[in-house]
Amino acid sequence: MTAYAPSPVDWVRDDVEHYERTGTAADGRSVVVLTTTGARTGLTRKTPLMRVESLGVYAVVASQGGAPNHPHWYANVLADPRVLLQDGMTRSPYLAREVTGAERTRWWSTACVAFPSYADYQSRTSRRIPVIVLDPML
Repeated sequence: MTAYAPSPVDWVRDDVEHYERTGTAADGRSVVVLTTTGARTGLTRKTPLMRVESLGVYAVVASQGGAPNHPHWYANVLADPRVLLQDGMTRSPYLAREVTGAERTRWWSTACVAFPSYADYQSRTSRRIPVIVLDPML
């Protein structure tokens, strides 16, 4: 990955810094940190996201709190699906892929159990919130 460009959003930058230092979210939420390569800049970007895991497999949800637009990290993943995920103090490489159909339905259900607000976020927007599964890179 290239040079790290911290988020210009204070709370995102602060959350990432705290998480990388401690392996936990400052406010006790169950989160992970997704590291992507910026689609436009080529710079390394880091985003705290809710932890969605099932049987050792992770998914990330491009909810943006139900906003009408996808989060920036989603464009980054589409442009370069090679990502890093930090869960606690463990960082591992993954290959991201958007899921559809029955696989998306299963992961969406898992995500809503992990973080029930996702259902509310979907009701706030007309876009279908993307679900991205992270396949381990061996």
